[in-house]
Amino acid sequence: MADIPSEIDVKSEIYGPVASAVSFVGFALTHVLLRPLTPASVLKSGAQTTWKWRNTCNSLVHSILTGVWAMLCFYWHPKMAEDLIGTHSTSSHLLVSVSVGYFIYDFMDMLLNHRKRSSYELMIHHFFVVLCFGLSMLTRLYIGYSVVALLVEVNSIFLHTRQLMIIQGSPRQHSGYRLNALLNIGTFLIFRILTLGWMTRWLVVHREEVPVFAYTLGSVGLAVIVLMSIVLFFRILDADFISKKARNKKE
Repeated sequence: MADIPSEIDVKSEIYGPVASAVSFVGFALTHVLLRPLTPASVLKSGAQTTWKWRNTCNSLVHSILTGVWAMLCFYWHPKMAEDLIGTHSTSSHLLVSVSVGYFIYDFMDMLLNHRKRSSYELMIHHFFVVLCFGLSMLTRLYIGYSVVALLVEVNSIFLHTRQLMIIQGSPRQHSGYRLNALLNIGTFLIFRILTLGWMTRWLVVHREEVPVFAYTLGSVGLAVIVLMSIVLFFRILDADFISKKARNKKE
């Protein structure tokens, strides 16, 4: 089991929270900067649709940033893959801290502007992510495990792109939509389902190396996210492939 650092200087203690605060402000500013870029067709659809478009664009920015960054972290620091508990780089710690800031911002954005069932589901997801990533950020342990979790964001790139296409009224039979649908399902299986499955196995195998509190928090959070991901997968599969084939047969 990795040893918890006995002496942590003040600079190291505030490094993560400061990065999270900067990230929070950065994504809030991004939301504001998206206002003049909002398509006229979206503006005509009303305030809620306009907010949804900007919120999804913000989420897409986070997914591109952290999904690519997570892969680079393992490329730049391959030893982290051998020890997901105690080994990490400055870049990987910064990545986790930035994500904490984003998830707190997105949670607040939904809480203030979109109190609906779909948002409540995402807020539950964000709540557990912030708890788990926050523990990792503050203790500087399990950073590698958190970076593995952020590989899921590679799939989120296509999930958010799909949502933007739907908001903007793109036809489902359009070649661009169909290509994204295929990439979405492919990355969903590889970067989301397989990654979450691997994380579950890792947690069980390393049970004795993880303290009870961290193990319980990780297990509950992972169980919630896995369940939500499975439900989401079948929803997308039905909307983009199964129901689509049924509609084509009727035509």
